[in-house]
Amino acid sequence: MSFALGVVPVILLLLGFPIFLVLLSAVSVALVFFMKVPLAVLHQNMYGSIDAFALLAVPFFIYAGELMGRGSVAARIVDVVQAGVGSVRGSLGVTTVGTSAIFGAISGASAATVATVGKIMLPAMRKAKYPETFSAGLITAVGAIDIIIPPSIPMIVYGAAAQESVPRLYAAGIIPGLLIAGLLAIYVMWFAKRNGIPRGEPFSLAAFGRATVRGLGALGAPFIILGGIYGGVFSPTEAAGVACVYAAVITRLVYRELSCKEILDAAGVTAMFTAQVLIIIACAGVFAWLLTVNQVPAALVQWLEGMQLSRWSILLAINIGLLAVGCFLDPLSAILLLSPLLVPVVKAMGIDTVHFGIVVMVNLAIGLFHPPFGINIFVAQSVLKLELATIYRGIIPFIFIYLFALALITYIPEISLIGVKVFLAT
Repeated sequence: MSFALGVVPVILLLLGFPIFLVLLSAVSVALVFFMKVPLAVLHQNMYGSIDAFALLAVPFFIYAGELMGRGSVAARIVDVVQAGVGSVRGSLGVTTVGTSAIFGAISGASAATVATVGKIMLPAMRKAKYPETFSAGLITAVGAIDIIIPPSIPMIVYGAAAQESVPRLYAAGIIPGLLIAGLLAIYVMWFAKRNGIPRGEPFSLAAFGRATVRGLGALGAPFIILGGIYGGVFSPTEAAGVACVYAAVITRLVYRELSCKEILDAAGVTAMFTAQVLIIIACAGVFAWLLTVNQVPAALVQWLEGMQLSRWSILLAINIGLLAVGCFLDPLSAILLLSPLLVPVVKAMGIDTVHFGIVVMVNLAIGLFHPPFGINIFVAQSVLKLELATIYRGIIPFIFIYLFALALITYIPEISLIGVKVFLAT
C-alpha cells in the first residue's frame, strides 16, 4: 500500500503529470492491486467530494471576477486609492498595494490581480522612475494577498476539505490580509524615501470625491459581498450569485463596457476554469478517503504525540512543509492534498482549524510568488513582459515581509480569531 500512497504520486509528479491524474492514478493502483473493495467506490467518492453546497460559490466568484477584470473596474479603483493616498512617499507603490487588496475582495484570484492591476500600475511606476526590480517584485508579490482576503476561492476549498465554516474563515482572513497590506505599504514608503522617489500629488478632497463617485460601482462589490455575509443577509454561496448579477449589471448596463458576446465569453472561461478546479477536488477527495481508510492521518497523529512535540515546533514544521509544497503546487492542489493529513494533527494538538486555515493561506500565498514555480511570477512574465531575472531579484524583500507576517499570524492566533469575534459576534 505504501507503494500506491507514496511511490506512485512522487514518480508521476516528477514526470510532470497533472495533479488530478497523480491522485487518481494512486487511488486506482491501490484499489486494483492492494484493496479488496468494489471499484464503484472510486466513482462514489469522487462524486461525494464535489457534492457540497459551499463549492457552488467557486464558479460564481470566478465569473464575477472575470467580468470585473474585463472592464475598467481596476482603473476606477486605482483612481480612488491614488486620490486617497495623496502625497505620501511612494504613492504609486502604496496605490498598487491598496488596489490589489480591494480588487482581491472582488475576484479572489491572485493571478487575475497581478495581470489586471499590473497592466495599469507598471507603466505608471516606470514613468515615475521606480526601479524595475522593485516594481516587478511589488506587483508580483502583492497579488498574493488575494487568497487571504475574502472572498478567497482557496478558503472555500479549505472549508470544504476541513469541514470548516466558510464565513468564519472569511472573517478570520480580513485582519491578516490587512496586516500584510500594511506591512507592504510601510516597506514601499521606506523604500521610496531611501531612494529619493518623489511624492505624489497632494490630497484633494474634490479630486477624491470625483474619483469615488466614478468608482462607486466598482467599490460596491466587496461591500455587497462581505456586508451581505456578515449581516446575515445571505450565505457565501448566495453572496457569490449576487456578485455575478452585480458584476454583469455594472459592466454591461452601468459602465456599458462589455457586450453580450464578451459576457458569454467570460462564462466560457469560467466554465473551463471551474472544471479544472472540480476535477482536482474530486480526485483529491477520493485520495483523502484512501488515506483515511488506511488510517494514515491517525498514524501520523499517534507518531507526533509519541514524539511529545510542542505546538510551537509542530507549527514550525508545518510551515516549513507548506512553504516547500507551495513552491511546486498551486494552492488548491496543495490544500486538497495536505488537508486530510494536517487537519487531524492540528485538531489533536488543540489548534483552532480556522486559525490554521489562515496559516495555510499565508504559506500558500508566499508560494504564489516564490521561485521556482510561483504562478504569479509567470503571469508577470507573460502578461507584463517582465524578465524572469528582474522578477526574481525584485521579490526577495517581499518574501521576507510575508515570512515576518506569517510568523506573527502563526504564533499570535488572536490576529486571525479576533476577526471571527468581531464580524460574526453572536
